[in-house]
Amino acid sequence: MLDADFFRRWMAAVAAAVDREADHLTELDSAIGDADHGSNLQRGFGAVTAVLEKESPQTPGAVLMLAGRQLISTVGGASGPLYGTLLRRTGKALGDAPAVTEEQLAEAFAVGVAAVAQLGGAQAGDKTMLDALLPAAAALGTSPGAARDAAEAGAAATVPMQARKGRASYLGERSIGHQDPGATSSALLIAALAGTSGAGAENGGDA
Repeated sequence: MLDADFFRRWMAAVAAAVDREADHLTELDSAIGDADHGSNLQRGFGAVTAVLEKESPQTPGAVLMLAGRQLISTVGGASGPLYGTLLRRTGKALGDAPAVTEEQLAEAFAVGVAAVAQLGGAQAGDKTMLDALLPAAAALGTSPGAARDAAEAGAAATVPMQARKGRASYLGERSIGHQDPGATSSALLIAALAGTSGAGAENGGDA
């Protein structure tokens, strides 16, 4: 079972990954966006870590809902509302249970991803974060490791795509040949989940 502490550790792992990869995310964003994706997420997940330590929510759903609210309030551009919606809707779907199963997390995460798609009006193949999130959601019921692999493959697959949503879409064919920064950061989110789950979750057991 996955308790509130697991979800706090997941958010801390995301913050660490974003810190580590911030320059790379910004480099990707400089090619087809505003060159601020890394710094925006670094500020946002740093604030998430701080507020979770301060308020210490006691259920998985509460952890994710608080994290989502914090991202929306601290991250500029599209990233804050999109990531905030992902975490808030996932948390809401988890409800008030003190601990959840991996299957319940997979089902709730799919709800969160659907909310992101609705908010952004994007779909698979539009060269957005959904190109990593949709395959990850589909694979999460198998294992967090499978979701990580699917997200990373989805992010890599955005390179030859032409952007159809977001700021990159204004570039038209010039967006081809660049990996989408949102899909790349989404893959970091899923990789952090797999890392937090550890070997037990990889084998289908309890984390």
